[in-house]
Amino acid sequence: MDVMITNLQRIYDDIKTIIKEKLECFNNLNKKEIKMEFIFCLLTPQSEAKKCWQVVLELKEHGFPLDEEKIKNCISGVRFKNKKANYIKEGISKFESLYSEIKEEKDIFKLRKDIVMKIKGIGWKEASHFLRNIGKGENFAILDRHILKCLCKYGVIEKIPESISQKQYINIENKMREFSKNIKIPLSHLDFLFWYIEKGEIFK
Repeated sequence: MDVMITNLQRIYDDIKTIIKEKLECFNNLNKKEIKMEFIFCLLTPQSEAKKCWQVVLELKEHGFPLDEEKIKNCISGVRFKNKKANYIKEGISKFESLYSEIKEEKDIFKLRKDIVMKIKGIGWKEASHFLRNIGKGENFAILDRHILKCLCKYGVIEKIPESISQKQYINIENKMREFSKNIKIPLSHLDFLFWYIEKGEIFK
């Protein structure tokens, strides 16, 4: 395991500047860019990230329509398009209220929970991803299957759970947070590092 950790830290040293630049970009988003990240995270469950981002760009060109059929036409290449079209329609209609909460945010953990409770189609992973992508999620883990696979590989968890409840999510997140401290790689950087190891690139 020590050799594996040393190798992980070596890879991190090679790409940490790129990770820092990416996170810095997330700190300077305007309102429209925050809306784009919000819709992106509504699209990503069980779908390829780059395809989802292309869909977001197409929705932006159409002015973020509230018409469900127009949304379906834009997201035709994404899995579960009917469900996600409904989520996007509802999400866009609630965005102004959400944006106000984000600007007034005092407790980031409460904000994440509020997003999960109030926005249909957003779970703990998606809420964490969204907040990270707008510069407010440095203390959160984005527990998709790629990250869970890596956590198994490095002995942080014993196995990938079939589904994750709120309690399980927080428990695994705490374990990943402790792991990041032990290996001296920030939690928000570790997510990108695992994605780089799995995919060979840094995206979102």
